[in-house]
Amino acid sequence: MLVVKVLLAGLCTVDQIQRVAEIPAPGEKVRSLSMDVAAGGPATNAAVTVAALGAGATLLTVAGAHPLAALARADLEAHGVDLVDLDPGRPDPPAISAITVRDSDGERTVVSRNAHASSRFVLSMRSLHAQLPRSEDEMPGCVLLDGHHPEVALAVARWARERGIPVVLDAGSWKPVFPELLPLVDVAACSSLYRGDDPREHGVPLVVTTAGPDPVRWSTADGSGAVPVPVTRARDTLGAGDVWHGAFAYAVARGTGDVPSRIAFANEVAAERVRHEGPRSWTAAVAKMGEGQS
Repeated sequence: MLVVKVLLAGLCTVDQIQRVAEIPAPGEKVRSLSMDVAAGGPATNAAVTVAALGAGATLLTVAGAHPLAALARADLEAHGVDLVDLDPGRPDPPAISAITVRDSDGERTVVSRNAHASSRFVLSMRSLHAQLPRSEDEMPGCVLLDGHHPEVALAVARWARERGIPVVLDAGSWKPVFPELLPLVDVAACSSLYRGDDPREHGVPLVVTTAGPDPVRWSTADGSGAVPVPVTRARDTLGAGDVWHGAFAYAVARGTGDVPSRIAFANEVAAERVRHEGPRSWTAAVAKMGEGQS
């Protein structure tokens, strides 16, 4: 049986997550109800989703040799993600996110420092292509990029374009690399908070816009529409958008269904994520959804 594969490239963080009754006001101290540590970042959470659905998930990122990176490595290994570290000797600590989740409705606040360039990492780009699939049976059915590590995003997008592999861009927020990256993209999945160039102006064939619990809108040169999101009680919204992108990339990689059906599937998976507390408690339920697709 042909195994669905997705190649993901982007940010990997270490997330420290505190669940609280109420998000504290400035100067206020509160006691958390629970605490978790997990790997995070848009491409990383999407990779966990792809793996939970039963597909092959390969994540190209920068983790490095700092002891904190071991926390992210262990989490990803436990959840079936193949981590390819493009700078394994990097001594700097990984990007860290401090996250607070409100218990009553799952809303969250995030303070983070995302990926930043380094001369050491730029030099490591010379070996990037050696890390990409070579044989036909290794080729992914879809590539997902989050725009972090811009040199990596561009190199992977060009590699995929040369091979006719669909490229999905998580365009949650505008990034300086987008003017150069968007012409290489097949699907731009934007959030309602996206502020930047219209992807259509860069020739992106399909633009999708998510808006939390509101319908997901899509448009192509031939048509447009909206797909409703399942009504559910949100227990934890952390990473819900990332999970949506992973599920959508999985649907693209499978190569079946039309645009509305792929969006509907991603909506269902993201809705399942927000029903569960914690950074990984949802994966078992999502695995059952993947079994239903096989």
